[in-house]
Amino acid sequence: MTARESGDAVVKAAAALQEAARCGVPCAPVRSLLPEADVETAYAVQRLHFERAVAEGRRPVGRKIGLTSPAVQHQLGVDQPDFGTLFADMAVPEGQPIAPGRLLQPKIEAEVALVLGADLPHREPTVADLLRATAFALPALEIVDSRIVNWDITIVDTVADNASCGLFVLGGTPVPLDRVDLRAATMNLTRNGESVSRGTGADCLGSPLTAALWLASTLAGLGDPLKAGDILLTGALGPMVLAGEGDEFTAHIEGLGMVTAAFASAASEGAGA
Repeated sequence: MTARESGDAVVKAAAALQEAARCGVPCAPVRSLLPEADVETAYAVQRLHFERAVAEGRRPVGRKIGLTSPAVQHQLGVDQPDFGTLFADMAVPEGQPIAPGRLLQPKIEAEVALVLGADLPHREPTVADLLRATAFALPALEIVDSRIVNWDITIVDTVADNASCGLFVLGGTPVPLDRVDLRAATMNLTRNGESVSRGTGADCLGSPLTAALWLASTLAGLGDPLKAGDILLTGALGPMVLAGEGDEFTAHIEGLGMVTAAFASAASEGAGA
């Protein structure tokens, strides 16, 4: 594929994903439009999405890390995580129900969120650099979504699709890192009161801090380092689960507390109208 053909493919893939988001109908996998297994070109699609979003007035507030589970990496044939951009309009306050139809194919996972108090400009950051730069941690729920029909994705599809970003919910009580052992922290996610996902910090690349270091190093190498104020969703602590209308989720993360998310039902939306 020539450079011009690659550029045309990036535009076509971005257009397909944008149209799926606009009309609420998932599109076919975009990997058929892009060079096979070319993650770099997939990130070019993601960058085009980012540039268009910023031009439309959307405010970037941080990054998410995906593919932190070895099992999922093996499934998609990769040996490293991926990342996407978080925008302010993706943040859902606790207690605010998520309206039906806001997402196409939502799934949910519990994560540790880090909020930076200082920049991380180094290409080889140390754990000490990360600890000094992190203002606090929060429990978080990421509601992932795919613009690809039936979640039929490879690494190319999910990277192009902004790492399957959807929405996120942050807990409201900040915890300094010297008060919690993120690697050993246990997680239990419940749906409507029933446990549906369990894990520990060690299930996220060995530790959420390891995942954050990978992201900091990767972005610094790309000339777009993490900055003070950035929110980092460091990756799932357990299996993600389907989310449907009327579902209520609560994640308990040891040392960080709890965070909740609720999905409104069409009936309740109509009753409130």
